[in-house]
Amino acid sequence: MPKPIPRRRALEFLRTELAAGVALVAATVAALIWANLAPGVYHNTWSATLSLPGPGRDLTIAEWITSGLMAVFFFVVTLEIKREIVDGELRNPRIAAIPVIGAIGGMVVPALIYVAVTAGSGLGRGWGIPMATDIAFAIGVLRLSGRRAPRVLGLTLLTLAIVDDLGSFVVIALFYSSGVRWTWVLVALGVALLVACGGRRLEHPAWFLIPAAALWVALFRSGIPATLAGVALAFLTPLRSRRGRPVLTTLERALHPWGSFVVVPLFALASAGIVISSTTIHHAFHSEAALGIVAGRVVGKVVGIALGVAFACRLGAHTPLDRRSIMALGFLSGVGLTVSVFVAELSFSGPELNTAKLAILAGSIVAAIVATAILRTIPTDSDGTT
Repeated sequence: MPKPIPRRRALEFLRTELAAGVALVAATVAALIWANLAPGVYHNTWSATLSLPGPGRDLTIAEWITSGLMAVFFFVVTLEIKREIVDGELRNPRIAAIPVIGAIGGMVVPALIYVAVTAGSGLGRGWGIPMATDIAFAIGVLRLSGRRAPRVLGLTLLTLAIVDDLGSFVVIALFYSSGVRWTWVLVALGVALLVACGGRRLEHPAWFLIPAAALWVALFRSGIPATLAGVALAFLTPLRSRRGRPVLTTLERALHPWGSFVVVPLFALASAGIVISSTTIHHAFHSEAALGIVAGRVVGKVVGIALGVAFACRLGAHTPLDRRSIMALGFLSGVGLTVSVFVAELSFSGPELNTAKLAILAGSIVAAIVATAILRTIPTDSDGTT
């Protein structure tokens, strides 16, 4: 049986995500300041059209970032998911059960809370918004808590967030695609089949550029969120080529910094610019969607993950985390921005979209503050474990 990936690799990923979390926070703050000081300039900048071949119509700069560059982010995250499944912690069922079942609980309960809160309001389409955890943001909060953050908690959070992202991708593909054009779906499947058949014969990662572009165009024109091209291509990427070249690792190491330090901050800069006014705040306080998002993130994530971990332990899994660490894990998982805002943009428009973004931001801030407070009560020993 192949050995799990060394923890050194996972810790390298965590260190990158810590710095990426700082960059994400900085971009979010910059977007909020820009949008409130110069709302016209902010709107005109991101709504300007940019004509490039492929989509079949001109896209705004914000759309290019959301539909195009975010595919790179999803690609990198899914590469990490595949590596964990094939050679990492997710390969061992007893080890994987805690974060996997915890992640499932942390997705289902927030969605149920949102549906219950918004019942009869006509805003139910946003049920997928409170489900996602932002890896960079959550890891950033965890690591900024210093040595009181148990090392095993970081590894568990990383695995849980990866499973959470995979679940979010499935939800987006199944429930947030509209007006599907099946001819282009068949084209996308043909490109995917080509990659699957030729993948193990590849000797250089650059070969993936052409099929990646073709798959993105096909999905965009099919009506399915084009960012899922990154997810599909990552799962089709071989861990090693026929001659042993580490294709997946090479791609992940090359693209991870670009995804974390360029794509995600750009997405935050283009998407998090909410004009905060008395009207916006009043609308948020009276919006069932906003209440459902905040409750889902702050309450649903904690309850869902705790129930999932308890169920996994009943099945025979074991975790070194104590109750306070599991509670901290739940609140850390309530920190979300990237995928949640992406789902919000697929769910709403106009004032409701602004309200949803404000609720995502508010819920994440509350979850981060509570997680930090809990982490400061957790004693650690010299090597950072509980």
